[in-house]
Amino acid sequence: MNNSSHFTMNVQGINVYYERYYNPSKPPLVLVHGFLSSTFCYRKLIPLLKDEFEIIAIDLPPFGKSEKSTSFVYSYRNMANLVIKMVDRLHIKNAYLAGHSMGGQISLYAIKARPDLFKKVILLCSSGYMKRAHSSLVFSSYIPYFYLFIKHWLARQGGVLRNLSNVVHDRTLIDQEMMDGYVQPFYDDKIFLALTRMIRDREGDLSPEDLNSIEVPSLIIWGEEDKVIPVHIGEKLHKDLRNSSFVSFKKTGHLIPEERPEYVSEKMFDFCHI
Repeated sequence: MNNSSHFTMNVQGINVYYERYYNPSKPPLVLVHGFLSSTFCYRKLIPLLKDEFEIIAIDLPPFGKSEKSTSFVYSYRNMANLVIKMVDRLHIKNAYLAGHSMGGQISLYAIKARPDLFKKVILLCSSGYMKRAHSSLVFSSYIPYFYLFIKHWLARQGGVLRNLSNVVHDRTLIDQEMMDGYVQPFYDDKIFLALTRMIRDREGDLSPEDLNSIEVPSLIIWGEEDKVIPVHIGEKLHKDLRNSSFVSFKKTGHLIPEERPEYVSEKMFDFCHI
C-alpha cells in the first residue's frame, strides 16, 4: 500500500505543509528540501523510494505551501526543532533523515539535537561551513520595504530559467514542469518578507567541532559539477563527520535529486541496508 496524502500541521504557531506516503510496514524516511525549494525537488526520487520507505516530505517555512510567517524564527536551530516536533507528533521512531542543500544542514542540526530520533542521515549536496550574514546586511534588513530589494535582486539573477541552469549540469532536463514547480512559491510576496526575517535569524552552519561530535551514521552524496556548493565542501563534511561515507557523481550539478534519482535511490537503499 503506497497511498499518499497531503496535510498541514500547526507547529510553533504556523501552518506547515507536508506529504505522507503511507507504507506502515517499512521504515520511515523524512525528506527536507533546500533554500528557495520545496518538496517538489523530490518529485523524481519519491516514486523510487516509496515502496521501501514510509515517506514524510516537509515544506520548510517559508517555502513551498507552508505559511510565510514574519514572526517565525528562521534560524537553522529552530527549523530543525520544527522537524523534530513534527516527527515526535507523528509518533515516528528510528527514522532515516535526508536533506538537500540547506535541508542537509538543518538535518545535521536535527540529529545533533535529537540523535535518539534518527537512525541515519543522508546529505545531498548539503550546505556547510557558511557563516552568519554580514552585520551590514542584517542591519539593512530592518530598512522599510527591504523585502522589495530581495524580490528585485532575485529577479535580477535572471529568473527561474537562469537559476535552474545554475543548479543542474544537464540543462536538457529543464522543462516547463520544472520551471513552473520552482517558480510557483514566489507568486506570493509574503515569501520575500519572510526571507528578510531569515537574513536576521540564520545563525550559520555547524562548526567542525560540532560536526565531530555527531555519531549518527551519515551518507554524503554530491554532484561533481555542483556550482552552488562545490564538491570540496562534501569532502570536508566527510572528514569532519567521523561516521560518514562519501560518494560523488560525474556530470552532475547541485540539484542531484532531479538529475540522478536512480543512482541516489540505489545509494540510499545500500546505506539503509534495504
